[in-house]
Amino acid sequence: MSQTSPLSAPDAGQTTAANRRPPRLEIRNLSRSFDGRTVVDNVSLQIEAGQVMCLLGPSGCGKSTTLRMIAGVEMQNAGEIYVDGELICDTVFRVPPERREIGLIFQDFALFPHLSVADNVAFGLKGSKEQKRARVVELLDRVSLSRHIDAFPHHLSGGEQQRVALARALAPKPRIMLMDEPFSGLDNRLRDGIRDETLALLKEEDAAVLLVTHEPDEALRMADEIALMRGGCIVQQGAPYTVYTHPVDRAAVSFFSDINVLTATVQDEVAQTPFGAFAATGQANGSQVDIVFRPQHVKIDFDRSGRGPNPTAQDGTAARATVQRARFLGNESLVEFRMDFDDRVLKVTVPNVFLPEPGRVMWLAVRRDRCFVFPAKT
Repeated sequence: MSQTSPLSAPDAGQTTAANRRPPRLEIRNLSRSFDGRTVVDNVSLQIEAGQVMCLLGPSGCGKSTTLRMIAGVEMQNAGEIYVDGELICDTVFRVPPERREIGLIFQDFALFPHLSVADNVAFGLKGSKEQKRARVVELLDRVSLSRHIDAFPHHLSGGEQQRVALARALAPKPRIMLMDEPFSGLDNRLRDGIRDETLALLKEEDAAVLLVTHEPDEALRMADEIALMRGGCIVQQGAPYTVYTHPVDRAAVSFFSDINVLTATVQDEVAQTPFGAFAATGQANGSQVDIVFRPQHVKIDFDRSGRGPNPTAQDGTAARATVQRARFLGNESLVEFRMDFDDRVLKVTVPNVFLPEPGRVMWLAVRRDRCFVFPAKT
């Protein structure tokens, strides 16, 4: 019986370097400076067709500048931009913005006030009048705005205007969709529903989506991948769960939620605190570390509150604390405790309604599997 060499041919469905499709959008080592100040510093990203990437970070970190360079309205000082493996821009060669097959949606929607909804959506479309009209009707039906086809933008609500802007951006069937804080102007009550509708439509169109936002909740809700940006650089990239649960540093933890911090000295890769010992693997003897944990990961020892510590292997040692104030926030309650051991205040969140009176003594413990240990912030 003859045998097939393992090098002779790949198995059916196996991806090889030769047949692997390039990313829909790839930026390599993109940088931009203004007046000698670096705003975007050596940023690289890859986004596949049908994938939503959120560029997340505080205001002024370089997110929008990155978006503008990809769109072609800003020129980079260094780096390259590729679409489906083809170079569209470097520091010498540049495909004009109108030929990049990139859709844009901005915070202010940028609708033409003197044009009807239909004419706004049709703007930039090529083809016969009948073909344009068919595409407009198709998209307005998909965003549930067919009844407003002849209306003008000022007749529409903010949410409806956002959907018109989305339909207009999708009308030419762009390969890439760039979105710069597109939902920030919407009422909070409408935002979640419109974000979900937008995400579903973008997925149907199979465009690669780069969404710029400074809101962690929005990134977690919409993204397949998050690129966390700070000071012009991408400091962490990965699936939302990974970025949230395996942060690279203290600032990455605090960007997604409130934090509590304990500072301790390391001895034999262990940091001792009033909450017990924490592993500080790889940290030098005598060095300082920050032990960072979120308010929802503090455990209140309800069974023994006021009667003494009840340590467990999971939660370490319980520490005595006094309630300072408690507030109900809707889905949870936020309780602030002043700790006996150094007078610091720790924040604790509890599901549903929990409003203990100020002055009540309780015992707190910290979950070891939800803590992060980093070199101390100097």
